[in-house]
Amino acid sequence: MPDDETTPQTATRTLNPAGRAATRDGAPTPRTGASPWTLRLVAIGLVLTAVNLRPAITSLGALLEEVRDGLHMSGSVAGVLTSVPPLCFALFGVMAPRLARRFGPGAVVCAGMVAITAGLVIRPLIGGTAGFLAASALALMGIAVSNVLMPVIVKRWFPDRVGSMTGLYSMALALGTSLAAAVTVPLTDAMGGSWKAGLGIWAVLAAAAILPWLPLVRDRATAHDTPAGGRAAAQPQPADLRITRSRTAWALACFFGLQATAAYITMGWMPQIFRDAGVSAGTAGVLLALTMAMGVPLAFVIPRVAGRMRHQGPIVLLLGACGLTGYAGLYLAPAGGAWAWALLLGISNCAFPLALTMIGMRARSGAGVVRLSAFAQSTGYLISIPGPLLVGVLYQHSGGWGLPIGLMAALMVPQMVMGVMAGRDRTIEDEC
Repeated sequence: MPDDETTPQTATRTLNPAGRAATRDGAPTPRTGASPWTLRLVAIGLVLTAVNLRPAITSLGALLEEVRDGLHMSGSVAGVLTSVPPLCFALFGVMAPRLARRFGPGAVVCAGMVAITAGLVIRPLIGGTAGFLAASALALMGIAVSNVLMPVIVKRWFPDRVGSMTGLYSMALALGTSLAAAVTVPLTDAMGGSWKAGLGIWAVLAAAAILPWLPLVRDRATAHDTPAGGRAAAQPQPADLRITRSRTAWALACFFGLQATAAYITMGWMPQIFRDAGVSAGTAGVLLALTMAMGVPLAFVIPRVAGRMRHQGPIVLLLGACGLTGYAGLYLAPAGGAWAWALLLGISNCAFPLALTMIGMRARSGAGVVRLSAFAQSTGYLISIPGPLLVGVLYQHSGGWGLPIGLMAALMVPQMVMGVMAGRDRTIEDEC
């Protein structure tokens, strides 16, 4: 597979029969035809969108105890609440390719940011658990379609920089995640201690992400129109890709689902684990922020490194080993080594940008990336739904964190196996 970081300026050029510049293997040089202003606008939109893809979740994790008390939730119901994000991502993410074909990916992401803003505004204002869940689902619907379309937009607008652009928006996503975890509790305290104000304040950041996409709302082009490398003619069209026949697609979906399970258990329950061990609420939020903040530098580095490797299995195993060590520490000394365990789990959670990078690498064309992104993310999030819920049930009925932490560690093993399989140097077009 060609290195995704190879640019037209650094490749050895020839001329193909059409007279276009081509890389060493004779394929036309990637070209989107977009103006530099448009590319800068898309890049800004990617970054601002990515920043807003997790605060709705991690801000809730930091204030979960206050929300439970305010809405009179049991531990099992709170477990359902932490399972809502992957459920919404599975249900609504599968709609993204069809919406993108009809309205254009820019318009769909813009609508997603509007949904996030509306959900974050409405959620604190509605009393009762049912209304809270419904408003959360609205915000998560916007996150779901944007999740799926991020790799698609990168492949369409930056086909020669998949690794670096994936790293850029993954880093922004990690920044937004850690920022919400770190400052939600202090912001809540500064606004009089109201958890409703602490959750609602994040709507301001989401509203800012709408603006860069407004000029692109009328762009109906999709990733199908401009495949990376200009190889569309030689590749199967979307209708010909029977993605469920691809072992690589299934391995990537399982890897995505298992890493999402670990991530949402961490975001939803890790502050509570530390608080039950005697750590203050503010410190527990900072520990979650540290876990999320590890993704800021690593989410930029890992995709670039992975993009230059033929097999991403070694990275998968390294991240998994960090996760197993972190879970062992949470079990044996949750308060005594809290900072070390938060650091290790933060490294382990960087399986997410690695999975996004592999989505871009396991398909040759933009059409393939659309199908693979929707399949891997929707199927993966469906797989991840039971995890946070089961943790809540185990915690409620066992009265401690031993069994939940054991479950987290056990799930890391198949995650490593599936990641190694998904990291093999092949594409879904070879298997469908």
